[in-house]
Amino acid sequence: MEGLLAEYLPILIFLGIAAAMAVIMVVAAYIVARQRPDSEKDSAYECGFEAFDDARGRFDVRFYLVAILFIIFDLEVAFLFPWAVALGEIGEFGFWSMVIFLSVLTIGFVYEWKKGALEWE
Repeated sequence: MEGLLAEYLPILIFLGIAAAMAVIMVVAAYIVARQRPDSEKDSAYECGFEAFDDARGRFDVRFYLVAILFIIFDLEVAFLFPWAVALGEIGEFGFWSMVIFLSVLTIGFVYEWKKGALEWE
């Protein structure tokens, strides 16, 4: 039993050192950092609303729509990389499969564009 526990001792030491380092870094950052933000830091940035407001406030649905569209078209690009690397191996079937995939996404993009989902008023 002692041999088994001795095997876990380096892991416990590592976890203890990691936890201590994390606490030390957070405390050091709190001590060293300036705790008086200026008006520029408190001003509205890219999100368009005040930084310190009611947390239960409503967001405009356009924020979510733009985020979802970004994820969809970002995934499209993520599928293009492995396809481009393996294009020589997958042959003509793989090429036409990706053409169909990109056509469906392009039709969806045009539909969203025509509906005005990408317009910011």
